Amino acid sequence: MNPLIIQPTIDSPYVYLDKQNNQFEISGKSLPENVNIFYQPIIDWFNEYFRNPNEETVINFKLDYLNTASSKALLSLLLVVEDAVKNGHHARIKWYYEEDDEDMKDIGEEYSNIIQVPFEIIQIDNE
Repeated sequence: MNPLIIQPTIDSPYVYLDKQNNQFEISGKSLPENVNIFYQPIIDWFNEYFRNPNEETVINFKLDYLNTASSKALLSLLLVVEDAVKNGHHARIKWYYEEDDEDMKDIGEEYSNIIQVPFEIIQIDNE
């Protein structure tokens, strides 16, 4: 399975999904002009990946900002992960936020309450 790598822009996050190296990360700002066009390939990639996933999958979210439309798209992605877990696959989410960013912490907590996936919320110290 080919990796999916999307370079960041001013309004879209960095995406690095690599089954072979067992690395899955979405980071940066997420407010793309057309959220569906941006996130659909990511959702499709994970749907394909979870047909034959690695023994354990840890998806790292290191977002600085996301708009409402991105939030809904991420929920769709997280529901794909939840389906995989319900089907017996081992997956978990690591949601990173900067210590002074209560909004991103709150969003992570909301997601962790909505989906039935092991979910870790991790504070990053400001430098």
